[in-house]
Amino acid sequence: MAKTSPKHTARIRRHQRVRATISGTSERPRLNVFRSSEHIYAQLIDDVAGHTLASASTIDGELRKQAADLNKTEAARLVGKAIAERARKAGITAVVFDRGGWRYQGRVKALADGAREGGLEF
Repeated sequence: MAKTSPKHTARIRRHQRVRATISGTSERPRLNVFRSSEHIYAQLIDDVAGHTLASASTIDGELRKQAADLNKTEAARLVGKAIAERARKAGITAVVFDRGGWRYQGRVKALADGAREGGLEF
């Protein structure tokens, strides 16, 4: 069984600390961000009902084609715009941002900026 790195353990602890204080509702869902070394994922989650209302990622069929020739930060901004568009279709204008324990810089910041450009309020 593989050991977990101290960085990974610290990120999980930060994420648990953040999740203890924020929660999404149907009117103001939680915008959850997860990033891997290659892809970035965003979900709008209603924690009260336990449902995912909308999602977008760099592995989506339509976004994968657009993000193929972009760098990771530009692809994250594209995912942010896509999640904002899907939120508008679902009638959502305001969200609670959950950065998932990641630092607010680079791809996480680009996704948040793209979502703001798309019309979401944090």
